[in-house]
Amino acid sequence: MTSLSKPAEAPGAIRSLIPARIDRLPWSPFHTRMVAALGTAWILDGLEITVAGAVVDRLTEPETLGLSGTEVGLIATVYLLGEVVGALWFGRLSDKLGRRKLFMITLAVYLVGSGLTALTLGNGPGWVAFLYVTRFIAGMGIGGEYAAIHSAIDELIPAKYRGRVDIMVSGTYWAGAVLGTLGTFILLNALEPSTGWRIAFLIGPVLGLVILLVRRHLPESPRWQVMHGREAEAEETIAYIEHEVEHGGRSLPAVDESRAIELKPTPDIGYAALTRVLFREYPARAVYGATLMVTQSFLYNAIFFTYVLVLGTYYDVDSGDAPLFLIAFAVGNLAGPFVLGHLFDTVGRKKMIAGSYVLSGILLAVTAGLFQAGVLNAYTQTIAWSVIFFFASAGASSAYLTVSEIFPMEVRAKAIAVFFAIAQCFGALGPVVYGSLIGDGSQPIRLFWGYMLGAAVMVVGGVVAAVLGIDAEGKSLEDVATPFAARRPATRAEGAARPRG
Repeated sequence: MTSLSKPAEAPGAIRSLIPARIDRLPWSPFHTRMVAALGTAWILDGLEITVAGAVVDRLTEPETLGLSGTEVGLIATVYLLGEVVGALWFGRLSDKLGRRKLFMITLAVYLVGSGLTALTLGNGPGWVAFLYVTRFIAGMGIGGEYAAIHSAIDELIPAKYRGRVDIMVSGTYWAGAVLGTLGTFILLNALEPSTGWRIAFLIGPVLGLVILLVRRHLPESPRWQVMHGREAEAEETIAYIEHEVEHGGRSLPAVDESRAIELKPTPDIGYAALTRVLFREYPARAVYGATLMVTQSFLYNAIFFTYVLVLGTYYDVDSGDAPLFLIAFAVGNLAGPFVLGHLFDTVGRKKMIAGSYVLSGILLAVTAGLFQAGVLNAYTQTIAWSVIFFFASAGASSAYLTVSEIFPMEVRAKAIAVFFAIAQCFGALGPVVYGSLIGDGSQPIRLFWGYMLGAAVMVVGGVVAAVLGIDAEGKSLEDVATPFAARRPATRAEGAARPRG
């Protein structure tokens, strides 16, 4: 096994092989456990969104909370706002305090928020305010999860597997959607209205509590440790990981000394400094990441949050049967990242991201034409959406992968948080725009043009990916974006120069 470092070649510098030691690891049970424990963030978000959407009708009933339509609508808005605030707040803390501390804290915040939602006992103004506060707290936890989890996964997964793993983890959002749909469908029909919705909100916390116990045994990112000057801790962590891999019967090859990087830990970078970094050091990458995140978020929120409304308005699907259609839609979304994910590591990031965005846009345009022609029914419309989002889901997942790997380590979690917040804000426009286009269903031509807008948005995202995309497949994170703390040895300086876009 190769040692962590040799005497520094410059005052205050550390010469480290840790990134190379991580990237040369074969897949092992350790990596499987890690992904299973950390990847639940997306499952929980899909679960929360689905449960909240499924119970809103019940919350308007007098025997539950008796909320008005406006009060019910605010539940999703408050949760979304909580996600944005949580991503920004915990994203900075993740870069400053470490990945492990934050992926424990953010999950605990979610558990508290969602668990307390079930304790909304009355329907007075005070209890309604309590409901909003708990949804905001749950949203903060999930928003913080995104920043901490993607940082940890990308920094611990070997470069060979990073793309497919990150994309599949993001795709598990739809596993949460299926779980939430089935859970609420059973609970709301089997239990009294005043009980069923509360139990539904406890599905996520029960799952999260189990995962919290599993996460206790995961290590800190050794990349984060060494780049913050914690050499001894980093050595212990990487030695532990290597031992876990070797314990599974795998032998590890020696690491080429030329792959070492020199590090001189830098002070914490705040959001103001991050803004300067994005637009001065990496302007093209900032545009690229923002475009991918905004376009996929707009399309998803537009279609997903008006899904049941379209089925009911144009195809007379009863609201009680809508969950069955939603499951089919979710399965298509879940399948895409799992079937196509490995191609982002083999065919390449740039080709696959551009292709998935453009193809999903073209398919949506075709479906819009069929919708306007009146040849679709509830089943064929659902099949069409499932095919479209088989590709769009892989593309959307790759957006999170992209913003996670194309910026330096010191700002990784904050960059994820910023682009996540931007995407959520723009995505929130989707349901509003498409809800108004649907209206009472008397003018389907309006929704046709809305679908064409969504198709154009995705094609734009694909074109930007084709022009500004980065071939990050199989490369170390430090080669994709050189850390600010890194001082490369002269033998690698030319190939490791910090990009300016």
